[in-house]
Amino acid sequence: MNSLKNAVQQLFLATFGNEPTGVWSAPGRVNLIGEHTDYNAGLCLPVALEHRTYVAAALRADNLVRIHSRQSTTAHEGDCGTIGHGWAAYPTTVLWALGFDNVGIDLYLDSSVPVGAGLSSSAALTCSVALAVNELHGNPFSRHQLAEACIRAENEGVGAPTGGMDQTIALFARPTTALLLDCRDNSTEHIPFDLSSTDFELIVIDTAVKHSLADGQYGLRRTQCADAAQILGVSSLREATLDQVESLDDAVLRSRARHVVSENERVWGVAKLLRENRVSEIGPLLDSSHASLRDDFEVSCPELDAAVEAARLGGAVGARMTGGGFGGSAIALAPVGKFRNIRQNVVDTYTRRSWPSPRFFHATPSGSAHRN
Repeated sequence: MNSLKNAVQQLFLATFGNEPTGVWSAPGRVNLIGEHTDYNAGLCLPVALEHRTYVAAALRADNLVRIHSRQSTTAHEGDCGTIGHGWAAYPTTVLWALGFDNVGIDLYLDSSVPVGAGLSSSAALTCSVALAVNELHGNPFSRHQLAEACIRAENEGVGAPTGGMDQTIALFARPTTALLLDCRDNSTEHIPFDLSSTDFELIVIDTAVKHSLADGQYGLRRTQCADAAQILGVSSLREATLDQVESLDDAVLRSRARHVVSENERVWGVAKLLRENRVSEIGPLLDSSHASLRDDFEVSCPELDAAVEAARLGGAVGARMTGGGFGGSAIALAPVGKFRNIRQNVVDTYTRRSWPSPRFFHATPSGSAHRN
């Protein structure tokens, strides 16, 4: 991705008239399994992507904040402490959350992480900016503190009630591993996931159906989970059992809680298989996760369901939606050599339904945010 680094440096120079102090980047992610568990003190198993958001940055001597992006025709320029609109809300709320909103700065952003695809483009943006401004100010914050600030920026600044999975994987990922994150105590374990040493590949299918975590449905699911936990008398659904969940009178709350509790069990199962280098055996757990998200949590959509089914028919050993849902991407674990067949199956399915063709790429477990 040196081309993106060079491009953002040149764009910074052309836009602001001086060289940036440096360039930093943070990755997007796919979540292998463990969806909608992070805000329930649960377990998840994300993988960082090669796709990254880059930011070129330099402090200013005045109180002006200027932020431009190659992905947008609009820019943010205003005094320190002013929260931007649209995409610019994310970097400006990071400055606010870290307490750096009283010093002028120039930022130029460029990204290869698809927006609205459920691949954590927002966390890639916020974490790249957080790492950059933290270093420009002498690194007063640890990576754990940066993750907390980025979560706060999205939750309180932007109004997107995300959990902590995306920010954690962006700041702590390692190549050839998945990150087992326990959101009850924020502990992590790097689980071996070196696909290059196996006969399998992880395929991402971007349905091109756009979603937004700030549109209300994500927040509604959080509220429903919290309500279920309160009725059960537990601090979070992490503490609940399936027997307890089935005792809930409200059918909707029962379904939401059932997904969370069963999904945590599936995460444990996938992590155990990966530790034992039994990659080929995780497929049924991926399939079960998708069924739970579709039927119990109701965050899938026809395009995701069709992509998952077509991928399986094309030779995938397991497939599921990934991300917050309501659109975005699916993943398929497949034997090497099945990519073309899976792609054609999905494209044919979409063509028959007069849907736009999705995008396909391989997910290679990659590293965390860093200075480039």
